[in-house]
Amino acid sequence: MLRSATFAAACLVVATLAHGAADVAPGAAPRTEYTPLKPGTYQLQAIQPVKDAVLLDERGKPVQLRAVTTGKITLLTFFYTYCVDPLGCPFARETLSKMRDRIVADPLLGKSVRFVGISCDPTTDTPNVVAQYGGALNRGSSFDWRFLTAANVPALLPVLDDLGQDVSVDVDDKGRPTRTLHHMLKVFLIDESGTVREIYTLAYLQPEVMLNDIRTLAMEANPRLTAR
Repeated sequence: MLRSATFAAACLVVATLAHGAADVAPGAAPRTEYTPLKPGTYQLQAIQPVKDAVLLDERGKPVQLRAVTTGKITLLTFFYTYCVDPLGCPFARETLSKMRDRIVADPLLGKSVRFVGISCDPTTDTPNVVAQYGGALNRGSSFDWRFLTAANVPALLPVLDDLGQDVSVDVDDKGRPTRTLHHMLKVFLIDESGTVREIYTLAYLQPEVMLNDIRTLAMEANPRLTAR
């Protein structure tokens, strides 16, 4: 059975790390009105390959996007560090943090999963700012959760366009892009080959749904695995 879902979900970030914005409690996700399918009993369609790009890591070093979207099952989202939408950054942060803890404790998944966050406002979210954010969120954990930014807005726009990520773009008096702001974020599930297999909306940003999809991809990559 093929299942396709198109989603729009929350942004992912610690709001206190930029502009001194106050963090807020995460909002409550919509109630799941169905029972998630058992891992391995369905297929996730191949939606699109992720095109390569050059971004910056937490140290300001160039990193190929392909290096963090292949080799592991990846959950990728865009963020900005001063988001305070209760159903945006705080909600996504809490959801993914809880998922991280469950993935680390799951021998089926082990070290085969990573999370990647890409700032959609590189003007504000410099490598130093992103490093502070990632350090706070990753403190005490060895899980592979990467946080990237771009050298500037023009370098980021092709990545946003490739993944169909909606943003509003501020321009200067000559029409040159200066800053992007992101409100309607998506969470992309990417398989080990670098192909997007799901794009989650807020309604589907449920840990059980996402974990079952991740386990399904893990079983696809290694048919000897069995669901727990």
